[in-house]
Amino acid sequence: MFDFNIVTQWFDGLLRQTLGLSNFWSILIECVVVGLLILTAYALIAMVLIFMERKVCAYFQCRLGPMRVGPWGLLQVIADVLKMLIKEIFFVDKADKFLYIIAPIFVIMASVGTFSFLPWNKGAVVLDFNVGIFLLTAVSSIGVVGMFMAGWGSNNKYSVVSAMRGAVQMISYEMSLCLCLISAVILTGTMQMSGIVEAQTGPWQWLIFKGHIPAIIAFLVFLVAGNAEANRGPFDLAEAESELTAGYHTEYSGMGFGFYYLAEYLNLFVISGIAATVFLGGWAPINIGVAAFDGVMDMIPGFVWFFGKAFLVVWLLMWVRWTFPRLRIDQILKLEWKYLMPLSLINIVLMTVIVALGIYIK
Repeated sequence: MFDFNIVTQWFDGLLRQTLGLSNFWSILIECVVVGLLILTAYALIAMVLIFMERKVCAYFQCRLGPMRVGPWGLLQVIADVLKMLIKEIFFVDKADKFLYIIAPIFVIMASVGTFSFLPWNKGAVVLDFNVGIFLLTAVSSIGVVGMFMAGWGSNNKYSVVSAMRGAVQMISYEMSLCLCLISAVILTGTMQMSGIVEAQTGPWQWLIFKGHIPAIIAFLVFLVAGNAEANRGPFDLAEAESELTAGYHTEYSGMGFGFYYLAEYLNLFVISGIAATVFLGGWAPINIGVAAFDGVMDMIPGFVWFFGKAFLVVWLLMWVRWTFPRLRIDQILKLEWKYLMPLSLINIVLMTVIVALGIYIK
């Protein structure tokens, strides 16, 4: 499998040896290039997901979706982006302007930060710390702050109610989300994102195969909790149009609203990317122990495996959104605290027993 470390080492050598730049300028240029690549990928994936959402929604509702702008409606998202960029940004009377302005920045920072932890390919991991899972959950929790500041700073009763609902929901489901990741850490023995993927290379080494029933339970609970964490249906009560208009971002226009719109879809991709990385092997191909089959699978680039698995989970979560009706807030919290949380705690004990007894697939 191709290792992107070859590309990064070549670029580093180009700056330091060929161009003769100092250590400071080399690191600065590398950071700028990586940042631009992250932001470009962030924007492109968001546009793909928005278009995909519209088409998947249309399919489930027996419609065609956007068809007028460009062939098969491919340019509709670009038209929407241009419209959003030129819309006027206004400020609400009697709103807390500091909170109102800074709230979308918190949300987009949390989204971009968690997006940077995703390992796309071997050697293509931007933030790859030895405590990566811990930092990933810490950075993702910043988004709750941005949501609550948006509702409070807007000085709108509907936005405040929406922010309170969203904050309670996200804080609650973060518990099950983290417990599922802890189950994976127990099985792989590492918190490093690349290390988790490396532990899944080999025949039948994906965690859903390797960890037996506890790994499958952790995967399913992670999908439910991740869907709620991303405020996706049927857990989108914070943005219930029939009750709260647009929710915590009701009073935002232009790119203020655009930041929340981008973050919602990228959070969907981040949840799917984490699920693909932790439970489905990430960039690791599926191997079954047959030399001919495994050889063909190994020829497929790692980033193709990663994006294929991530978009498979995205499609699954979109299927869920357009199939199930919206839950009430008491049903959402009951599901977490009475069912998912106890199940996750019991599952950690089962995973610990499996690892202690060494009965997982090695």
